[in-house]
Amino acid sequence: MTSMQASFIINLGNDSQVPIISFTATSPSLTSLRSEYFVRATLNDSSQVKALTAIIQAFGWRNVVPIYVDDDFGEGINPSLTDALNEIGTQIPYRSVINSSVIDQEIVAELYKLMTMQTRVFVLHMTKSLGSRVLNKAQEVGMMSEGYVWIVSNGLTNTLSLVGTSLVGSFKGVIGVKPYVPRSKMIEDFILHWKGKYSKDVNVDAYGLWAYDATTSLVMAVEKVGYINSNFRKMDSSRNSVNLGKYLRRVISSTRFNGLSGDFHIVNGQLQSSIFEIINGIGDGERVIGFWTKKNGFVKELNSMKKVDVGDIIWPGESTSAPKGWVIPTNGKKLRIGIPVKDGFSNFVKLIKDPSTNTIRVTGFCIDVFEAVMAALPYDVPFEYIPFEKPDGSAAGSYDELVYQVFLGNFDAVVGDVTIRANRSRYVDFTLPFTESEEQLVNNLSRLVVIIWCFVVLILIQSYTASLTSTITIKQLEPTFTSSEQLIEKGKIVGYPKGSFVEGLLRNSNMSTLMVYKTRDELHIKFSKGEIGAAFDEIPYMKLFLAKHCSKYTMVGPTLKTNGFGFVSSLSLSHDFSDN
Repeated sequence: MTSMQASFIINLGNDSQVPIISFTATSPSLTSLRSEYFVRATLNDSSQVKALTAIIQAFGWRNVVPIYVDDDFGEGINPSLTDALNEIGTQIPYRSVINSSVIDQEIVAELYKLMTMQTRVFVLHMTKSLGSRVLNKAQEVGMMSEGYVWIVSNGLTNTLSLVGTSLVGSFKGVIGVKPYVPRSKMIEDFILHWKGKYSKDVNVDAYGLWAYDATTSLVMAVEKVGYINSNFRKMDSSRNSVNLGKYLRRVISSTRFNGLSGDFHIVNGQLQSSIFEIINGIGDGERVIGFWTKKNGFVKELNSMKKVDVGDIIWPGESTSAPKGWVIPTNGKKLRIGIPVKDGFSNFVKLIKDPSTNTIRVTGFCIDVFEAVMAALPYDVPFEYIPFEKPDGSAAGSYDELVYQVFLGNFDAVVGDVTIRANRSRYVDFTLPFTESEEQLVNNLSRLVVIIWCFVVLILIQSYTASLTSTITIKQLEPTFTSSEQLIEKGKIVGYPKGSFVEGLLRNSNMSTLMVYKTRDELHIKFSKGEIGAAFDEIPYMKLFLAKHCSKYTMVGPTLKTNGFGFVSSLSLSHDFSDN
């Protein structure tokens, strides 16, 4: 009985007050019916979502494409899968929905469409009949080669042994999840008895075991209710009939025993399970590479915290190296590179517009580094610079807002003097820092480096006439203020750069009297007029400022360390950027 058929049967059960027990209807949508007479003696499809996403999280894949059948079974898992992927920071750039009556040519067309996209991680949620066709066609068109990732749900994994030899080749390298059923002599004896009585060609999967255990639970419940005959005795009133149906369902739900499938336990009309096997398709079948449990997550062995050895996994193309999960798309699309728009400190990023041709040119240290990295990549990546600006040409927001555009999908990456911050890393990827000790280019990018922000204070050059020698001397140059506490205590106005994260740090430090500046010259003017007593900024900018006004200012602590400048991307290009 499919999930669609179960929905109709459940309504009949509600009308007749008779419990409906299903061991094949897995769609989470059936839960929304809130039937008092429905018992699901199989797993809700949403129960496997955490196991699926644990695999994705273990390998750091940031984009995943679900491929599912266009019916209640296929669509039912979507809400819980989407929520679980969001929790681990993985996005769904595209959903591939395939009709159950699709012909092979239409499957191939959809697969070719997927090949033009960047994402190479697919979650396949289908029944064995359609799922096996999709995997076979994927093998034919070359999507079972190195670099691809196929993760299949238990709807297909659970029945792998029943599909036949036609799927063996296309299942090689696939990762799947399925409910854990402990191997036991009781199962072996049951299968031998079943094949001896019915057919040697019939295999029993988890659904068959659940069906047997569901029947056993029903018999136990009926015996407990007191009706051991298959025919229900006629009740005196419809009210008694209603009570009997509800009571029978309640007894079934409270029944717990060690059945063929293991611990058979139904709670609120739903079979419970907390363990999933993670299997890997190999040449002649499958092998178990790990388990997922609610307590320990993705582990190599049960009752152990040991993580799965990823080197044991065979991937498509018989590769033992974990795929990175993406490639540069072949559909000719250019990467959209967001560029900050700013008035000052153009040494890092400078936007030059040509009104006559309506074109832009971008220069600066950060741009030079980015273009050198792109030239060093082992593949060609077309890209275009897009300023983050309003129609009037002014900046469209802060650096935090610029970075967030990558998460929203408005930019594929951001290049510029963008500081790596923890709050930004929650929703985008950063490359390794490309600055060390201010603006010096890092040769060994595996080292973590820092950019230090500090504040600059105006030096009061004091002189006096020595009464004995009448010689004019200059005291040792000293800053007017040496700590943020002094600035707060004296109520001094503090400057900060427009659009920088520094503003938030200052406000969190109880510095409420702030004044923004845009350029080095504007900062100098504010100091000269006495409008500010100090300014907080990052060292790269302060070095540029001091280079122009070295005789009038100095830098003092305290300092707060950050992780430096990095490129921003949601496309998982960060790994290749950092390597180059």
